[in-house]
Amino acid sequence: MTLSTAASWAAQSLDNGAAGTALLHIERARTGRGDWKEAHTWIARATAHDLNGSETAALFLGAPALAFVLHAAADPPERYQTARDTLDRHVHAIAHQRAHTALTRIASGQPARFHEYDVLYGLTGIGALLLRTQPGSPALERVLTYLVALTRPVLHHGERLPGWWVGHGPRWHDGAYQGQEHLNFGVAHGITGPLLLLAQAARRGLTVPGHLDAVQSITGWLESWQQTGDTGLWWPETITLPEITSGRPEQQRPARPSWCYGTFGIARAGQLAALALGDQDQRRRYEQALADCLTDPAQLQQITDPGLCHGWAGLYQTVWRAAQDAATPALAEHLPHLGERLRQHTGPDAGEGFLNGTAGTALALATHTTNRPPVSGWDTCLLID
Repeated sequence: MTLSTAASWAAQSLDNGAAGTALLHIERARTGRGDWKEAHTWIARATAHDLNGSETAALFLGAPALAFVLHAAADPPERYQTARDTLDRHVHAIAHQRAHTALTRIASGQPARFHEYDVLYGLTGIGALLLRTQPGSPALERVLTYLVALTRPVLHHGERLPGWWVGHGPRWHDGAYQGQEHLNFGVAHGITGPLLLLAQAARRGLTVPGHLDAVQSITGWLESWQQTGDTGLWWPETITLPEITSGRPEQQRPARPSWCYGTFGIARAGQLAALALGDQDQRRRYEQALADCLTDPAQLQQITDPGLCHGWAGLYQTVWRAAQDAATPALAEHLPHLGERLRQHTGPDAGEGFLNGTAGTALALATHTTNRPPVSGWDTCLLID
């Protein structure tokens, strides 16, 4: 593989490229439900083009995405060893480079952008990969140090704001972000993505100075903006400066619950943070928020597709993981029904792909069928494991 700055790296995408689809065939091969020939065919498709090791490379695109795929396939451990070692070196370099750029941005006082810190294309996603593949590395330490710095307050527009204030709108349209500067609550592009990584690292005993303070800072902010409705706790998707000034969100009711935005991803992040902090009251509160959401038809009817990102597959996998850590069986009791809902919504119309396509849906269905964690660890890229 050679480095390239070419414009087309679609095959190396975990979202909708061959790399993402390869995860399904790797999981099947590792569990005996498929064969390694098919898995290798998809891996070969993902690695057929020049490697994207540029500053745009991230967990869901390029060298880190391919590293994630090949580590998922590492059974036996020597499988793809040479390629994995090469990719790991690229990931290590990318992490240091991007963390340096991000810390320089913080020092300059400029606001953040999604792709600096988020799960899909930012340092949180790269950190998730490093936590799995290089947990004791200086690169992971550098990423965690950056995330701690991201939680420190900053001054923008004359207001003292959380350091993850984003200087653009939340919606991508016509090649640009649309909407007001804001604070984002979601896992995919918001602060609960970094919270998941910080909590996961802390639970494994991997912390940096200020680590737990950062976790508490984020959970405190979530608590300050949680809303209490007739069916339990919920959170707005975003908060803008006028809403901060007024102290009230414009959003009046829960939006679509999902992994990427909404109660499921946020509550799983809060649950893991509580486990990292040893806060049992907080743990019960977030687990109850999940359980309440699962009994609210108004929220569930907003889920219209089967995919991982914002569909039934992501809901099922997130709740299944949360149920394994829950203090009571309340969440686990919902899993059979949720699994049937996932089956009912599964079909060929979703198209290929991992995050929004049939590969991700099939992987979540496998969890439902076996009631066991993925042997390939495919859902670690969602940070919900």
